[in-house]
Amino acid sequence: MTVPVETELDVVAARQRTRRLAELLGFDRQDSTRLATAVSEIARNAHMYAKGGRAEFVLQGSQAPQQLLIRIIDEGPGIADLDAVLEGRRRASDGPGAGIIGAKRLLHHFRISSTAQGSTVELGHRLPDRAPLVTPDMLQAIVAKLLSTREEDPMTVLRQQNQELLQSLEEIRRRQQEAEQLSRELADTNRGVVALYAELDARAEQLRHASEMKSRFLSSVSHEFRTPLNSIMALCALLLEGVDGELSSEQRRQIGYLRKSAHELLELVDDLLDLAKVEAGKVEVRSVQFTVRDLFGALRGALKPLRGSGEVDLVFEPADDLPPMCTDERKVSQVLRNLISNALKFTERGEVRVSARYDAQRRRMTFVVTDTGIGIAPENRERIFEEFSQVEGALQKRSAGTGLGLSVSRRLAELLGGEVWLDSELGRGSQFYLTVPVVYAGLSQAQTAALEPSQRRTRVLVIDDDETFRYVLRQFLSESREYEMIEAGDGREGLRRIYEDEPEVVILDLQMPNTDGFEVLQRLSEDPSTAHQRLIVSTSLQLDGALRERLPRSAAVLPKYELSRERLMQLLQGAATSN
Repeated sequence: MTVPVETELDVVAARQRTRRLAELLGFDRQDSTRLATAVSEIARNAHMYAKGGRAEFVLQGSQAPQQLLIRIIDEGPGIADLDAVLEGRRRASDGPGAGIIGAKRLLHHFRISSTAQGSTVELGHRLPDRAPLVTPDMLQAIVAKLLSTREEDPMTVLRQQNQELLQSLEEIRRRQQEAEQLSRELADTNRGVVALYAELDARAEQLRHASEMKSRFLSSVSHEFRTPLNSIMALCALLLEGVDGELSSEQRRQIGYLRKSAHELLELVDDLLDLAKVEAGKVEVRSVQFTVRDLFGALRGALKPLRGSGEVDLVFEPADDLPPMCTDERKVSQVLRNLISNALKFTERGEVRVSARYDAQRRRMTFVVTDTGIGIAPENRERIFEEFSQVEGALQKRSAGTGLGLSVSRRLAELLGGEVWLDSELGRGSQFYLTVPVVYAGLSQAQTAALEPSQRRTRVLVIDDDETFRYVLRQFLSESREYEMIEAGDGREGLRRIYEDEPEVVILDLQMPNTDGFEVLQRLSEDPSTAHQRLIVSTSLQLDGALRERLPRSAAVLPKYELSRERLMQLLQGAATSN
């Protein structure tokens, strides 16, 4: 349907036609007014500045959603600087383009093109969702009804526009009142939210203070408990050694129970102290360089007494091809000790297998502790990581525990930038995983470089078949930036590493299977390149005159029963600076 736009009356007719058509198509009063107003503004522009044109009415779409399109087409001189008009930079009310911005804002669809040969403005609005789908037959009936309607006179149209204006003003006033009411409600809500935040901050501060006080209490009590417990264990050891006379078998059994109970209580104190340190954020990460192979060797020796009966095998898989790690070895070892001891505790027969794998892409090492034990039900897999939480069971009743080991382990792993999790099947065993970065993320570049082997650090080779003794030495040396420790488990491997790694100092044990320490000394003295090797002999033998004569005069002696960090550092410093 097309309506000419040549005179002022045609502009009024286009507005009336648009309004009536919108009502017949199902638009409500507000949308009908929007359409009529937009068409009126654009048609007035065509009449005033293009000296006439036409308005085309089109129903677009045969399926929902349909859209009413009105195209106002003229053959005038076009609109100068159209982009400025559309962007709102040109707001003149008496030139070509006036009313375009208003029409654009009123409707869903707006498109305009303008050249020197004329302009086309396309206005569109979607039919309401509640309106029925308009078929061709329905459209013919609407057009027929529209054409049969008598056009109203201008005065009637003006009165109608005034009524619409009054209704619009009333609607604006009502919405303004609603906005003011909403603003007051929002202000009240904001005050409530501010008050709530203040209360939450106060509660958070109370919780922080309570947590701090709890950590202080645990730390203080733990330290106070350690001294008497150590005294009890020392006195038990003296009694069991028969210092004040032999004990009867019943007395030895009672002292053994007492010592075991004191040891279990000391473990609880240690766990509480670790937990307090982690919660207080006072745990210091001391990164050292170590290998997984050496770590497994130390754990194998330290956990050997926990195996109990021979029905459970503790297996450490080879780790020779894994890269070295630069993180806190003590904490990694502590987490693995907890996981392995738990696995041994809840495995009656079969094996506990410890392995490690390296993810080169993520630069993370994952340790896996697999057991053939009782397993853990799905509902208890997170509960076991809670503080003082234990799963009831037959083995649990026979195995003492604090319920803190796994909780502390998870927190220590998170402190190192890693995590602990598990897979388990009830009655089939469990797999506990510990993953940590191979290089601790808290290190600066300079600190990371300082951990790498270099000529500025004194290389110390420890030749000893006792894994536990090597582990103790490694822990002592890990606290110093001056020394880099390498290891050998027997004399033959020690000789090979002396020639390959050229250590500045060798700490040598005398009693070893196959190639013992005396043979190592003889081989070194026979080779001019190693005859002046700096040596520290560390042994549990009583070195009488004959044995002492078999040692080089330049060799320092460190009895194993006198081992301490201060004594070790003193001898290393003397050996490293001697000629």
